[in-house]
Amino acid sequence: MAEKLTAEEKTDPQPADAPQGQPTSSSSPNTDNLIAATNGSPQKTPQHPVGFIRQTELIDLVKAYDPNADENMLNRAYIFAMKAHGGQTRQSGDPYFSHPLAVAAILTELRADPATVATALLHDVVEDTDHSIDDIEEHFGSEVAQLVDGVTKLSQIELRDEASKQAENFRKFVVAMADDVRVLLVKLADRLHNMRTLHFIEKADKRRRISLETMEIYAPLAGRIGVQRFREELEDIAFRELSPDAFATISKRLDELHQHSVSGVVELANVLRQKLEADGLRAQVYSREKRAYSIWRKMQQKNVSFDELADIYAFRVLVDNVQDCYRALGIIHSNWRMIPSEFDDYISAAKPNNYRSIHTAVVGPPWRDGRRQRIEIQIRTYEMHETAERGVAAHWQYKDPGANGASVEIVGPKQYDPYETPRRLVEMFQGGEDLDEALQYAKLELFQDQVFCFTPKSRVIALPKGSTALDFAYGVHTDVGDQCIGAKVNGIQRPLRTPLETGDVVEVLRSDNAPVQAEWESLAVTGRARSAIRRRIKKMQYNEHLALGRSIAESVFTGAHLQFSLKGVRAGLRKLEKKSVEDVLVSVGRGDLPVNDLIEAVYPGASAASEGEIRPASLSEFKPSVAIAGLTPGVSVRMAQCCTPLPGERIVGIRGDAGNITVHTIHCERLAQDDPPQSRWLDLKWRKNDDEQHTAFARLNVTVQNGVGVLSEIAGIIARYGISIASMRLQNRSREFIDIVMDVEVKDAKQLAQALAGVRAAPTVLAAERIGTDNDEQL
Repeated sequence: MAEKLTAEEKTDPQPADAPQGQPTSSSSPNTDNLIAATNGSPQKTPQHPVGFIRQTELIDLVKAYDPNADENMLNRAYIFAMKAHGGQTRQSGDPYFSHPLAVAAILTELRADPATVATALLHDVVEDTDHSIDDIEEHFGSEVAQLVDGVTKLSQIELRDEASKQAENFRKFVVAMADDVRVLLVKLADRLHNMRTLHFIEKADKRRRISLETMEIYAPLAGRIGVQRFREELEDIAFRELSPDAFATISKRLDELHQHSVSGVVELANVLRQKLEADGLRAQVYSREKRAYSIWRKMQQKNVSFDELADIYAFRVLVDNVQDCYRALGIIHSNWRMIPSEFDDYISAAKPNNYRSIHTAVVGPPWRDGRRQRIEIQIRTYEMHETAERGVAAHWQYKDPGANGASVEIVGPKQYDPYETPRRLVEMFQGGEDLDEALQYAKLELFQDQVFCFTPKSRVIALPKGSTALDFAYGVHTDVGDQCIGAKVNGIQRPLRTPLETGDVVEVLRSDNAPVQAEWESLAVTGRARSAIRRRIKKMQYNEHLALGRSIAESVFTGAHLQFSLKGVRAGLRKLEKKSVEDVLVSVGRGDLPVNDLIEAVYPGASAASEGEIRPASLSEFKPSVAIAGLTPGVSVRMAQCCTPLPGERIVGIRGDAGNITVHTIHCERLAQDDPPQSRWLDLKWRKNDDEQHTAFARLNVTVQNGVGVLSEIAGIIARYGISIASMRLQNRSREFIDIVMDVEVKDAKQLAQALAGVRAAPTVLAAERIGTDNDEQL
């Protein structure tokens, strides 16, 4: 085994009662190819051979995919390794030979060539017995000897600490795998079996160290060469060790979901297959359940709960050729509404590890309970499926065993280079850097879901993919983010919203008096940046409300001929049910606490003695219920029907030929299309009168599931926000969906936005949006 494990870490491969103790041929039993829709019934994947398998069984596994396999070499390797390990045992007491035998069995799932299987059987012989590489070469030839040498443990390395030991070990490993990628496959299979038996290691800190190394190095390596089944299982076992509570919680939810959903998944798979067959396309359809770590990672990335995930169950559609992939996509999209944000075409643009497939998500057919579930679908050819399952091994082409040289060569698309990752890693270790630093760079190379940028002083800042220059500023330090006023990316000043790529050098421009804008929170991707921005905005708003509240209170008290004092406010805290004077003034500034209530608390009876509402002496009254500042008195004004501006929205005026003014929202699409000359533009803003009620109209389009009571449900939600429905009609009505178009009376854009958020949260609502009224008939 290529990794540096001590004797006490050599564990039993397959106890019957061990967690995840019996691996399946593709992954764990609850994760991959659960259901084949070819017959509509659940199918468990076949199990690995476990424990000791006989020579003939191992050879049969190899010859099933390579009829010309060298039986003699495999027999000799089996016997040689079994005798060499002799009486050695693992911590469980089982024969040590069970480990290399399990590694060999794992590699047969990838259809590894005979030399690689023999290497798996022999990979611990040189380190753990008296045999040498020369002995291996004498008995099995140079090819197997070189592979064994590449994966032999480096137990003689004596370095100053564990980190340096890992760095040196990894350096020698990547140099070996750059010569022959099969070294990497044996190494990954070796690590996979050790992870499956990790629970036998008694020391928790060692289990954690091995799990962290697996998560940071070996799982990403498996992904980079396309062996996703290895990556997923390595991640899942490491996740179980590193975050046991999260693993247990998600696993429990998965078990519950499986019990209630398996029959529905079978039905959906059959419906999908039947739709394809009805259009003359023969395809195999399988379902797949995500693993615990994959679910947790997606929950973290999208900041959603388990119940909000749409693709815990996904479907794979396998067809004969690329043309059929796009035919299947067309059939699926013509039957069910697609979700644009979930579409990816990895056939036209393959991933670096040569993964090719079409990913889409649709609002699928209803489940048995009538709910319409979002489902994820992957469409690929059988050849692409082989690549997705076996990675680089899918491109092996076996040679005649009598030919000179290696028994296998890698063939595949010209743009695919399986040695690209090993070569890049080797370059990092050969660049003269400190080994520990080189290891960190190697880890950066392996994480494709992150970007790694640099400060001008070459400090590495790791950020999630899609992060902006603003995220970078907060990634350096919260104070740097708070003082950020701009950024230079690779020496050129760029907007803070600029997405960053690995290798970018970012210089943060700073000021002690840097302002913060509310939209910054939407620009940020990282939780650290969003949290810091939110705290800063809340603090600034608190200070603004505090100052405004004090100003209003002083003005009102003066208008009522009463003395305002903080001591008096403090005396009224109990009556106001507030903890501090600051809380009182902030509530006044926000409008949550009427000033009359404050006066009543400080001067009981003073408010009742006053006539009507006590007003700040400085406030003026406006007779119009809604007025627009910036207009010439008497001018003819109308609201644009394409965007129907509401109070609170940013607006502009466009002067017509006759001098009339049409008011648009600043983001109006029609305005952008017409692009009137700047000479016709007027800078306008809303001006409200606090004394009089006003109303404005907006038109909404709400798409809901067709069902009894859905209209009253939507109307009830809107009414809860104090909004009146002026008119309503139904259109595009079908058995499944209804579009509800309604005109509503609102005070301002904020009230409408709150109501729309409430409507969208309803389980029966698929979409809710505000629309214009210019191209629609009158209600």
